[in-house]
Amino acid sequence: MSNPSLAKGSFFILFGNIIFRVGGYVYRFMMTNLLGPAMYGILGLTLPLQGIFQILAAGGLPPAIAKYVSEYKALNNEDMARQTILTALKTMIILGLLMGFLMVFIVGPYIANEVWRNPDALLPLQTVGLITPFSVIVGAYRGAFQGVYKMEYIVATRAVEQIVMILCASGFILIGLQATGGVLGSVVGFMASASTGYIIYKKYMGNFIQKKRSENFNFTRRDELKLAKQLIFFSIPVTITALAEMVIYSISTIIMGVFLTNNLIGYFTAADPIARLPLTISISIATTILPAASAAYSTKNKELLDKYVFKSYEYSLIFTVPLCIFISVFAGPIMRLVYFTNSAYSCGAPALSILVIGMTFYSIYGVSTGIVQGIGYPKITMYILVLGSALNVVLNWFFIQAIGINGGAIATTITTIILTIPSIYYTLKKTEAKIEKIKIMNIIISSLIMGGIIYLLPSNIYGLLIGVIISPIIYFISLLILKVFDENDVKTLKDFENKTGPLKGIYVKMIRLIEKRV
Repeated sequence: MSNPSLAKGSFFILFGNIIFRVGGYVYRFMMTNLLGPAMYGILGLTLPLQGIFQILAAGGLPPAIAKYVSEYKALNNEDMARQTILTALKTMIILGLLMGFLMVFIVGPYIANEVWRNPDALLPLQTVGLITPFSVIVGAYRGAFQGVYKMEYIVATRAVEQIVMILCASGFILIGLQATGGVLGSVVGFMASASTGYIIYKKYMGNFIQKKRSENFNFTRRDELKLAKQLIFFSIPVTITALAEMVIYSISTIIMGVFLTNNLIGYFTAADPIARLPLTISISIATTILPAASAAYSTKNKELLDKYVFKSYEYSLIFTVPLCIFISVFAGPIMRLVYFTNSAYSCGAPALSILVIGMTFYSIYGVSTGIVQGIGYPKITMYILVLGSALNVVLNWFFIQAIGINGGAIATTITTIILTIPSIYYTLKKTEAKIEKIKIMNIIISSLIMGGIIYLLPSNIYGLLIGVIISPIIYFISLLILKVFDENDVKTLKDFENKTGPLKGIYVKMIRLIEKRV
C-alpha cells in the first residue's frame, strides 16, 4: 500500500476515533441529565457488561479478519479472502447469539439478583444481551473493510451507530423507559450500524464477494472448521488484552454494584469519562509511534529510535501532566459546569480529582505499549496489563468497601502507577533508548508550579475561568525558565506555524521567546 493510502487510512481511523469518543461523551451527557444519578447509576452498571460481552462475542476476530483478508489479497488469493470473511461472520454470529442468550437468561439475572441484589438492574442487564448479535455483525464488516483498506466505511458505520444510539436512547428515556431505554438505544444503534455495514458491503464490495470461486478452489466443511479455529486462536491474545483493559477501566463500577447505592455509582460514572479525557493525547501518540518505532527498530537506526522513544514520552508528558493537574484542581467546578442541569453530580468531584491522576500514569503506559508493540514485543504489555488487572480487582474490592467511590478511584490510580513502572522499564530495556531525565523532571516541575498557583484560586466557576486563562501562561513561563525546549522542539513548532489560523501572531511570538531561551 502506498504512503498516500496509508496516510488516508490513518486520517479516517483518527477521524473515526474522534467521532466515537465525542459521541460517547454526548451519549453520557444526555443520559446523566435525562436519568438523574440513581437511574444513571444503574445504566452505568450495565456499560462495563456491554463491553465485556461484546469482547467475548467478537473479541479479536475483527483484527483477525483484517489480517488474513489483507494477506490473501496481497497474495491474489481472493477465494480465501472471501472465505475468511464468510467463515468469520458465521463464527461471530454464533458467538454473539450464545453470549446474548447467556446474558438474557443466566448472567444478567444472576448478577442483578445474586451479586448486586439490585432488581432495578435486571431488565437493563437483560437488554444488554440484545446488543451482542448485532455488535458482532458490525465487527465482522469493519474487519472486512479494514482488510481491504476502506477505513472510510468503518467511519460511516461508527457515525451511524453513534447518532442513532444517542437519538433513540434519549427518545426511549423520554417516553418513560428509564435506564432500560438507555441500553435499548445502544441496541438500535448497533442494528442501524449493522444495516449500514451490510449496505456498504453489498454495494461497494459486491463484485469482490459475489465473484464466482475459482474452479480449482475446493473448500470443505472440515476446511472451514480449521479456518474458524485459526481465526479464534489468533484472536485470543487480542481478546485477553481487551478484557484486561476493560478491567482497568470498569472493574470499579462493577464492584461498586455490590457495595454502594445507585446514586453513588451514578456520581462515579459521571466523573469517569472526564478523567479519561487526557488519554486521547496518549492514544494519538501511541498510534503514531507504533509504525515509526517499528521502522526505526527494523532498520537498526538507533539514533532515530532514541529520538522517537524520548519524544513520545516528552510530548505525552508536556500535554498530559498539566491537563490532569488542572482537572484535578478544578474537579468540583468542572463537574458543576458539565452537569449544570443537575448539581448532585458534583458529589463525584473528589473521585474525579483522584482518578485523573491515575490517568496521567495510564497515558504513559499507553505510550510505552505503542513503542513495545512497534518493536515486536506485544506480549510484554499484555502480561503487565493482565497482572495489573488482577491487582485492580483486589484493590477495588477492599478500597470501595472502606472508602466508597473515592476508594475505587484510589485503587485504580495505584494500579496505573504500578502498571507504568515496569512498562517504562521494559521499553527502555528493549529499545536501549536514552531518556533526558532532567528535561522530564523539569516538565513535571513546571506542571506542579502551575498546579500550585491555580490551587490558590477559588474553587468555583469564576476560579475555573480564571484558571483556563492563566494556567497556560504560567505553565509556558515555567517551561521557558527551566529551559525545557531545545532546537528540535523549535523546528517542530515552526512546522505547525501555518496551521494555527487566527492565533498565528501569538504562536510566532511564543516561538521567538523559546528561541531566545534555547
